[in-house]
Amino acid sequence: MTSVEGEFARLVGTNPVVQGLVGGLVIAGLNLFGASLVLVWRDPSERALDGALGFAAGVMLAASFTSLLIPGVERYAGGDPLPVLVGVAVGALLLDRSDVLVPHAHYLVAGRLRRDAATGGSSRSVDEDRLSGVVLFVLAITLHNVPEGLAVGVGFGSGDLVTAIPLMVAIGVQNVPEGLAVSVAAMNAGLDRRFYAALAGVRSGLVEVPLAVLGAYAVQSVSALLPYAMGFAAGAMLFVVSDEIIPETHVGGNERVATLGLVFGVVAMVYLDVALA
Repeated sequence: MTSVEGEFARLVGTNPVVQGLVGGLVIAGLNLFGASLVLVWRDPSERALDGALGFAAGVMLAASFTSLLIPGVERYAGGDPLPVLVGVAVGALLLDRSDVLVPHAHYLVAGRLRRDAATGGSSRSVDEDRLSGVVLFVLAITLHNVPEGLAVGVGFGSGDLVTAIPLMVAIGVQNVPEGLAVSVAAMNAGLDRRFYAALAGVRSGLVEVPLAVLGAYAVQSVSALLPYAMGFAAGAMLFVVSDEIIPETHVGGNERVATLGLVFGVVAMVYLDVALA
């Protein structure tokens, strides 16, 4: 155990469920930080949001492999990939079904709402359309926070801080642009109070705390669930990256910035994984 893991255990104790709770609070707190950026960053451009969300996609992509899939197969499934792959399939299918409930309320709803606002439309129907758009957007982000909170909980529930801490840091970092995007969407829907816009971002992140605790408790109670749970979290995150973030960050003509952001996100996650190991 390195000094980082030792210090974390000293501060929060060795109970994996408590560690999962702390991990959930950390990632939700970084979601709050991202949502609060709208209080000082008046009008983030689509280009900036695309680059930031591309970075988030890179972090999630790398974390799915370095902190979930590879450890799940090598350490917790005895080298048998089947339990992890079953989890991947279930996680991806669940997120696919969630799109039936919230059909493609994607990350760049914020940008589209900005363009609607720029047309000068001020009728009640336009405002209602914007408000329904932001409600769908916040709900979509909340649903996509599910695998992130679960992944952190499963990481700590495994008892392996070498894997869990980099995963917590990575998901927390990528929560920053997600939180900002939710707040921007709220503002562009016509909700002129920036405090309310920030609160929308907070709300979307709070689901991660109970799910982190649930993930840690579940794999601690039934250890055989661990490789399936790690695969589930990885599959859900991979679905979000491929189906949501990458396509939508390429819609507005900023695909170069988004792609570079993704590459830097992968680099950052791999560096964290090595540095904190």
